[in-house]
Amino acid sequence: MYPKTLQYLMGHSDISVTMNTYKHLGLEDAVDEMNRMQQLESARKEQEALSGKPDEVKLSKKRFRAG
Repeated sequence: MYPKTLQYLMGHSDISVTMNTYKHLGLEDAVDEMNRMQQLESARKEQEALSGKPDEVKLSKKRFRAG
């Protein structure tokens, strides 16, 4: 999960609180995340095959601003 998303969900006003609280990761956590990413990619490809065209994702420029 993106750290800023977790910060929002947990209601932390500062990202450092989130990062210091949820920093206990290990190999199993990394493997789980890689498996989740693989499942998401498989689902994306399946959706693309069903629709017959690539799934277009529109991103707002605002998402990439430093702030």
